[in-house]
Order: sequence, then C-alpha cells, then structure tokens
Amino acid sequence: MPRPLGELEDAVMTRVWQWNRPVTVREVLEDLQQERSIAYTTVMTVMDNLHQKGWVRREVEGRAYRYTAVSTRAAYAAALMNEGWAQSDNPAAALVAFFGMMSQDQREALNDAIRIVQRDNPLPAPASAASEEGTGTGGGTEGTGAQER
Repeated sequence: MPRPLGELEDAVMTRVWQWNRPVTVREVLEDLQQERSIAYTTVMTVMDNLHQKGWVRREVEGRAYRYTAVSTRAAYAAALMNEGWAQSDNPAAALVAFFGMMSQDQREALNDAIRIVQRDNPLPAPASAASEEGTGTGGGTEGTGAQER
C-alpha cells in the first residue's frame, strides 16, 4: 500500500494526473507558482522523490526529464481505501461507517461501481451449491454416471 502523499506531493501528482501526458519540472513549477511561491529545486526534489517512490516514471529529453504517472488517481484512492479497510479490526463495521459518511451522489456512484464489478467479474457459485449438483438426491441413478438398461 502506498503511503499517503504529502501536501506538495499531492499538488504535483494532481497536475501529472490531470495533464495525463509526460511533464517537466518547469511545467509543474510554472503551474504551482500560480498558487504559491515555490522554487524550481523544491519541485525538482519532490518529483525526484515521487520517482524514487514509484509514483512516476521518467525519461530523459535533452537536459531535462519528462515525468509520467505510473497509475491513476483513482487507483491511488482505491489503494488508500483498501488499506484503511484492511487495518480495521472489524472490516464490516468499517464499511458500514464509511457508507454512512457517503453523500447520495457517492452512494449512487458506489452502486454503479458494484454493478460494473458484478457484470465484469461475476462471483462463482458457492462450493456447496456446486457439490450438490449432479449428486442426485432422489435415490435413483440420475447424475451418478450409471446408465439404465
């Protein structure tokens, strides 16, 4: 599970995710400077740290690197939620509490997500149902492999 991003790391990754293309330190710096006073070396260090942590990959272009996100913001958010849930001593209660915090729009998004997952990854039949099939319960020979003559 990834460690949650720090405030500046999140600000940098937000741009990388939103732009969805290889970016340079200079591009990120110029965009961040619209909100705060920040040095080139600070942004360079943060982007290098994000590379070392596996959040971005980089390729040399001339004398600079171009950085690309390794995964999506959605994958990052999912990993954080999964980690929080996994650390609970009562996962069911944690889910109930989490769902209770959701807005109506979030609950609708959750229902949409559940429908997509169920459609794309249907659950297998329970083992007990599968083992009961073909065993025959009427005392006859059906499902046992024996043939009537």
